Amino acid sequence: MSEKAEKQESSLWSNVKVIIQALLLALVIRTFLFQPFTIPSGSMMPTLLVGDYIFVNKFSYGYSKYSFPFAPDFFNGRIFEREPERGDVVVFRYPPNPKVDYIKRLVGLPGDRIQVQNGILYINGDPVPRTADGTFTSDYRNDPGRDIPVFRETLPDGVTYDTLDEIRGSRGDNTREFVVPEGHYFMMGDNRDNSLDSRFDVGFVPAENLVGRASVIFFSLGNDTSFAEIWKWPANMRWGRIFKGIGG
Repeated sequence: MSEKAEKQESSLWSNVKVIIQALLLALVIRTFLFQPFTIPSGSMMPTLLVGDYIFVNKFSYGYSKYSFPFAPDFFNGRIFEREPERGDVVVFRYPPNPKVDYIKRLVGLPGDRIQVQNGILYINGDPVPRTADGTFTSDYRNDPGRDIPVFRETLPDGVTYDTLDEIRGSRGDNTREFVVPEGHYFMMGDNRDNSLDSRFDVGFVPAENLVGRASVIFFSLGNDTSFAEIWKWPANMRWGRIFKGIGG
């Protein structure tokens, strides 16, 4: 083999090694540190909008089998477990079908009594204070509401965030009292009339199903703009949402 051919082969192998190392590093980061997610629906409006791209902090609560690609069933429960806090925005696996990711706000901890009456959230018998906070208009084609009333809730630990109340007297505005079992959590969407959450078929979310805490929006496109439609980015970029923190 000539010296030139040897150099070309060495250069090719070096490039392959760099690619493999980069892929392994990306896999480690995605598995143990931060995982990107896209917001596909309006259930967390106005906190999260369709077209937001977020990073989820995967070491916030420790690791379960759902922290890993393909959810290998080689252990149960969580390792390095840390308790989530009331008010966290959480990505979790949908209990009836753990292949599906959901994102909601954690409002009920183990042992809590949760109920909604006349659109007011009650925790352990006490109403969560809420105040009118203007209106919200969506740029999402499948949720074209305009001037939807916004109410700012403040949880017992001081976490505060905006919710939407589009329809008074909807089926989620009056519920039975839910008692959160040990090792489970109660989740609700901030878009109270347009969220399938623990009031409905989601039910109580086992601690094992938690994937991580939503931490920051790193990219955001409005008006149903696809990520692949690069030519539409300048007109539809939500510049004010980029690197915006998530939470209360």
